[in-house]
Amino acid sequence: MSCMHKIGLKMISFLALWAVVALPVSGAEEEPSTTPVAVVERTASKLQEKLAGQQKYYAANADELYALVDEVLLPNFDIEYAGKLVLGKSHWLAATEKQRTRFIDAFYSFLIKTYAKGVLEFDQEHLVILPEPNFSKDGRKAMVFTELIIDGGDNIQVNYSVRQTNGRWKIYDVRIEGVSYIQNYRSQFNAEITARGIEAVIKRLELEAALAKAESAPTQST
Repeated sequence: MSCMHKIGLKMISFLALWAVVALPVSGAEEEPSTTPVAVVERTASKLQEKLAGQQKYYAANADELYALVDEVLLPNFDIEYAGKLVLGKSHWLAATEKQRTRFIDAFYSFLIKTYAKGVLEFDQEHLVILPEPNFSKDGRKAMVFTELIIDGGDNIQVNYSVRQTNGRWKIYDVRIEGVSYIQNYRSQFNAEITARGIEAVIKRLELEAALAKAESAPTQST
C-alpha cells in the first residue's frame, strides 16, 4: 500500500499545505519574497515559531488556530490565483465578479477550517528542501522540490509551485507524489458546478465555513 493510502488523502492534502512547520529556520533572515525557496522556508519557520510548545493550547482553541494559520499563510499563499485555477477557465469566465470573490474567500476559508488542526499532528516529520528550484522559461514561476520524511522511514515527495506577483514569490499549488491539489479540487468542483451551478457550490462552502466557526466557538456556561 502506498504512503498516500496509508496516511490518508485528507491528511496528505493538509500535509502538503502546512507540514513545513518541521523545517529549520535557515531562511529566517531572508525576506519571504527573495527566492522561491525562501518563501517556503520563511512560511515554515514562522509556523514553527508560533506553534512552539503551544500545540495543546491551539488544539483547545480552534478559532485562534485558524487565525494563526491565516496570519502565517495568507502573505505567502496566492489564494486568488489558486482559486482561479481551481475554478477552471470556463467556470471562472462564466462567474460574475462578485461570485469570483466569494468563491475565492469561501475556498480559502474551507481550506483553513478543514485542515488547520492537522498542523498539530505532525511534530515528528521533517521536510528537506532541495536548494535548486525548477524555473519556468520566463522566470516568473518555479517548482520548489522537497521531501517529507515520515517516522518509520517513508519518504513523500512534496513539491511547491510558486509564482512571482507584485514583486513577491507566493505558493499557489502543491504536488504530493505528483498529484496536484489544484487539479484534485478542480475535478471535484467542476463536477459539482456542472451538476448544481456555481452559486450552489459557493453557498455550500460558505455554509460549511460558518458551521465550522460555530462549532469552534467556546460554549458559555449558564
